Amino acid sequence: MKLCLIIIAVAALASQAQAAEIGHFNGGVMGIRDYLVPDAGIYSAIYNYYYTTDTLNDSHGNKITSITLSPPGGGAGVTVGVDVNVNMYVMVPAFIWVTDIESLGIKYGALTTPTFANVNLDAAASAALSHGGHITNGTFGVGDLFVQPVWVGKALTHWDFAFAYGFYAPVGRYDTDIVTVPGIGPVKTESSDNIGYGFWTNQLQGATAWYPMTNKATAVVAALTYEKNGQKQDFEVTPGDNLSLNWGADQYLPLKEDLSLMLDVGLAGYDTWQITDDSGDDASNTRDQVHAVGGQLGLTYVPWATSLTLHGFYEYASQSRFQGGSFGINLAKKFW
Repeated sequence: MKLCLIIIAVAALASQAQAAEIGHFNGGVMGIRDYLVPDAGIYSAIYNYYYTTDTLNDSHGNKITSITLSPPGGGAGVTVGVDVNVNMYVMVPAFIWVTDIESLGIKYGALTTPTFANVNLDAAASAALSHGGHITNGTFGVGDLFVQPVWVGKALTHWDFAFAYGFYAPVGRYDTDIVTVPGIGPVKTESSDNIGYGFWTNQLQGATAWYPMTNKATAVVAALTYEKNGQKQDFEVTPGDNLSLNWGADQYLPLKEDLSLMLDVGLAGYDTWQITDDSGDDASNTRDQVHAVGGQLGLTYVPWATSLTLHGFYEYASQSRFQGGSFGINLAKKFW
């Protein structure tokens, strides 16, 4: 459910800094066990995700403080400063349905997640690299829609396995601006207040969990997510494919003798790589990646089938994209 990207047209003019397109999936939104199919029922969840950064890195992982833009036909370049201070908030309500297919011994589910956000990191980066200045968040509005019609799970005594297919529909607010760069002329960029990404994405995801004990109180989880992106609206560019690894381990601890209240403590992280080049006349020649580590703390009240989870991540390395930190508050409930 990733809600971040990065640059387009201006990258072709920059001689010191370029950034690559980033896919929809965001490894810092979901909880450690959220990639596994839950028991049969109807669920609702709200993911609240906050991301902050003042660092936009180049293809070598160094912070960009200025760039030199050169005219397409050659000639003297223009150096502009880059000063970013981005604070992004995303709210993702999720609606989940799961049933047992007893004849096959599997669980089958589906989910849909509309998104609401106040900034698109791609648009912020595009504005920063086109004319520099102080880039902040925009207005709150509707982002792209994620639908996962296929979610299959198999539960064993010490293992869980899950496979899912979903897609992102570009229904969020998306537009372009023409920015006049001194000494360069007009350049088309993403609007700085964009929330949608402007392209479709197909997503495949596989996840597994190992439980050392039969009560499954301890879990070691890994999930691999592959994104295949479509062409970006209003630009001759198709973002390259992305691969993300989410990993984590958590432990449920009873806070009451009757096991009605459980504490969840865990360590987690994510790694995302762009594994194929962007394509098209407006494509950059760089690939992005980011690596993060963090943890989670949660409470589950069993009689209400309700859980509240807090988690945070620190991005310790990135290339051709922002590098920052995030904090999330997730609330989930089973209704049936």
